[in-house]
Amino acid sequence: MPLRTYDAFAKPIDGIRERSVSGGFITLLASITAALLFLSQIILYIQVDTRHSMHLAESVPSALFNKSPQNILSGHQIPLRVHVTFPHLPCKALDYSQDGNSESTGKFEHYHSAPYTFTKRVPTVIDYKKAAVSGFKDVNTARRQGCTLVGTIKVPRVGGTMSISVSPEAWRRATSILSFGVDLGKDQDMFHGKLPNVTHYVHDITFGDPFPPGSNPLKGVHHVMDNGSGVALANVAVKLVPTTYKRTIYSAKETYQASVSRHIVQPETLAAQRSTLLPGLMLTYDFTPLAVRHVESRENWLVFLSSLVGIVGGVFVTVGLVSGCLVNSAQAVAKKMD
Repeated sequence: MPLRTYDAFAKPIDGIRERSVSGGFITLLASITAALLFLSQIILYIQVDTRHSMHLAESVPSALFNKSPQNILSGHQIPLRVHVTFPHLPCKALDYSQDGNSESTGKFEHYHSAPYTFTKRVPTVIDYKKAAVSGFKDVNTARRQGCTLVGTIKVPRVGGTMSISVSPEAWRRATSILSFGVDLGKDQDMFHGKLPNVTHYVHDITFGDPFPPGSNPLKGVHHVMDNGSGVALANVAVKLVPTTYKRTIYSAKETYQASVSRHIVQPETLAAQRSTLLPGLMLTYDFTPLAVRHVESRENWLVFLSSLVGIVGGVFVTVGLVSGCLVNSAQAVAKKMD
């Protein structure tokens, strides 16, 4: 038996084909429909589907809580990036600390060494223009009266504090101005006989890697001390949600989403409560027990390919069936009329 007996795709003879205007119109309509469906399927394939889920965060062993930062396993540390500008406070009057280890006492450098440390420098022109609240005539002269703190440190993945404030020596001189109306310090160029204005601009404070889908509430924030003296404490409480972000063709990133609440503490309140905190910025952070996972996924390319084939073939088969039914119906009606 010849093989062509099993041919399921019998070819019509050109001589018995009949072409018509209506058939051409139907073919054009089917082609447009197939093209639109084809394009929509490609768009759906390009679009990314993000799935969200929540689970318990990995806990840090309690034995690590009592260890010093340099003894905590690197796997339980995350980068903390800081970029803050104090436009009215010189660098020699600025101090910073992390979990009580301050620069002025030398303990900060003991726990945080290069390349993971902070650096104080004169603000750049861009930094100063973002941080300065009021107008200024000569930016190059004005910015030398301020200070920018920038850098990255590694912090343990447990709750802690980070502060950027006036130094203890600068605060003693400020209290002499408050008490006696005169600066008793030797360096008269530090405050020029005025109280230290701790108004500052937070360019960016980030825990872990950046989280592209979300916004950072600790980025581009002004803390203006408008109480007349410029002396106050910006107390910022941060709740960090551990987040795993997995893109389609990239490896997963471990990052953190932040929920922030802030309030300004006036110097009278600090004095009444006999607080050891100094005016400036106080950042208190803690980690939630729940973690979030964001996973971007895309349809399997084999499913996508089969969908394209199904669209092209399905449209023309469907149109062929409908066209055949219409032709047969028209022929049946014509025979009855005859």
